[in-house]
Amino acid sequence: MHDLTAITALGGHSQRVDTFGEFTLRENDGLALASVHARLGHETACRKHLADMFDGKIPEVGKAVLRDPEAAFWTGPDQWMVGAPYTTHEDLAAQLKARFGTSASITEQSDAWACFDLQSANMEPVMELLCPINFREMQTGDAQRTSIHHLGCFVIRRDPNDWVSILGPRASAGSLHRAIVTAMQSVV
Repeated sequence: MHDLTAITALGGHSQRVDTFGEFTLRENDGLALASVHARLGHETACRKHLADMFDGKIPEVGKAVLRDPEAAFWTGPDQWMVGAPYTTHEDLAAQLKARFGTSASITEQSDAWACFDLQSANMEPVMELLCPINFREMQTGDAQRTSIHHLGCFVIRRDPNDWVSILGPRASAGSLHRAIVTAMQSVV
């Protein structure tokens, strides 16, 4: 029998936390993710199921719906990413498949993405070094697809005062982490 040990995207046994000056970067290893894609001809039914999950709200272009403990953000026309705590939603994709039925194609995404939470009361200079989005104008619930260090990423503004989540490809978690840490160090 195999004796496997779970590791984080950065290869550790627990989340990595880096602090430089007023900036704190946390590897969020407790996030379950699943993509939801409306099937052709079932867009209305899919949107209704999503709205039922999020109290009548559906993430529109460039937006996220943040509801504790779940969240969802727009990834494309009739496409969304849904996230929840892994400890309570390890089978998130299966839960969504049961809810959406044939109205959507659901794909497990938890192991495809690495999530880093950046906290600081003054994170704008770091984000401006990382990506070409107008971060100063982002409000709570804004979600942008962008490029960070040549990687396709999502940036979600969780709290306009001090919290942003950055999701990037898990296979490049080390490169993304290094880019964020370098930007943090250069601002300090």
